[in-house]
Amino acid sequence: MNLNGSRTIDIVNQGLRRRYRAERRFRFYGITAIVFSLAFLSFLFLSIISKGYTAFRQTVIQLDVFFDPNLVDTGNPATDNYPALVRGALHRQFPEVQSRSERRQLAALMSSGAGFLLRDLVREDPDLMGQTLPVWLPADDDVDMFFKSPSSRSVPQSGRRLSDRQIEWLDRLADDGRIRSQFNKTFFTAGDSREPELAGIWGAVCGSFFTLVVTLVLSFPIGVAAAVYLEEFAPKNRWTDLIEVNINNLAAVPSIVFGLLGLAVFLNFFGLPRSAPIVGGLVLTLMTLPTIIIAGRAALKSVPPSIREAALGIGASKMQMVFHHVLPLAMPGMLTGAIIGMAQALGETAPLLMIGMVAFIADIPQGLNDPSTVLPVQIYLWADSPERGFVEKTSAAIMVLLAFLISMNALAVVLRKKFERRW
Repeated sequence: MNLNGSRTIDIVNQGLRRRYRAERRFRFYGITAIVFSLAFLSFLFLSIISKGYTAFRQTVIQLDVFFDPNLVDTGNPATDNYPALVRGALHRQFPEVQSRSERRQLAALMSSGAGFLLRDLVREDPDLMGQTLPVWLPADDDVDMFFKSPSSRSVPQSGRRLSDRQIEWLDRLADDGRIRSQFNKTFFTAGDSREPELAGIWGAVCGSFFTLVVTLVLSFPIGVAAAVYLEEFAPKNRWTDLIEVNINNLAAVPSIVFGLLGLAVFLNFFGLPRSAPIVGGLVLTLMTLPTIIIAGRAALKSVPPSIREAALGIGASKMQMVFHHVLPLAMPGMLTGAIIGMAQALGETAPLLMIGMVAFIADIPQGLNDPSTVLPVQIYLWADSPERGFVEKTSAAIMVLLAFLISMNALAVVLRKKFERRW
C-alpha cells in the first residue's frame, strides 16, 4: 500500500490502460491516414480514367468516294486535291445542300486528315483511280465528342459546337449505318497534330525512348563506377566526405536546375542541337546520377564484410574481390536503383522544357539528333490546348505514362525479390 491507499498494481494497471488507449488511437490515426491516401489516389485514377478512356475509340463516317483522276492523278503531288474527293462524296450523300454556308458546315463534319487517308489508299493501290468505293474516314473532333457525350444533344445550339442542321445530317448518316466507333489506332501510331482527332503519342514515345537510351547508357556505368570507387577504393578523408555530401545534396536539387545547366553547357557552350534526344539524355543523366550512386553505395554496403574477408583470405586482390565477389552480389540492388532512376527520368518535364523539347513536333524522330519531344511534355502541351478534344487525349496520355511508370517500378520490385540475398 502507498501513502494514498492505492496498491502498486492499480497504478500499473492505470498506466497500462493509458498506454493501450494511446496505442489504439495511434493505430486508428495510421489506418485513417492510409484510408484517406487510398481514397484520394483512387479519386485521382478514376478521374483520369473517366476522362481518358474515350480517347481509345474514334468516330468514323462511311462515304462513297469517287477517286476522280482529274483531281488526284495530275502527275504533280502538289496539285492533287484529295480533300475535294471528301467534299464531293458528302455532296453526293446530301444533294439538297446547295448554299455555300451549309456546304462549309457539311464539310466541317469530316476530319481534315480524311484527305491524307485517301492519298495513302491511292499510293498503296493506284488501280483505285476512276472507281467509287465506300471508305471509312475519321470524323471531326467536334463530331467525335458529340457522339461520346450523348447528353450534349439536349444542350441549346448556342452552347454546342455543332448546329442543329449538322446534327440532322449526322442522324441521317447514323440511320443509314454510316457512323460507327472503332479502336483509335491513330492515337498510338501518329505524332502530334493541331487537330485532336489526328494527334497521337507515337512521336513522344519514340522521343522518350531515345532520351532514356542515352540516359541509361551514360548514367548506369558512370553511377556504378562512382559508387564502387567511393565505397571500396576511395580513402576516407575530408575530400571524400565532401563528395558524399555533395552527391546527397544533388539528389535533392530541383530538376529545373539541371535544365538550366543543360541549356548553358550543352546548348550554348557545346552547340548541340536544340530539342534533340541526345541533349535530353545528357540532362537527365546529370539528374539521375545521384540517385544511382546512392542506390549503388547502399547495395555495396549490404554485402556482408565476411565476403570481402573470405575473398582476400584465399589470395584475391582487392580488385578481384570487388569485381568477382562483391559487385555481382550488389548488382541486383544497383539495377533496382537504376530502374527507379529511369522511372524518375521518364516522368520529368521541367529540365526538358529548358532545352527546347516543348516545341510542336509532328514528325516521328528517327535518331538521337532529330527534333523530338517526350511523353510528359506532350501531356503538358495537350493540357494547355484550348481544343476540347485534347482533354481526353491528355488523360489518355497520362494513363499510358502511368502504365510505363508502374511497369518500371514493378520490374524493380521483381528484380529485388528475385535476386536479393538475405544474410
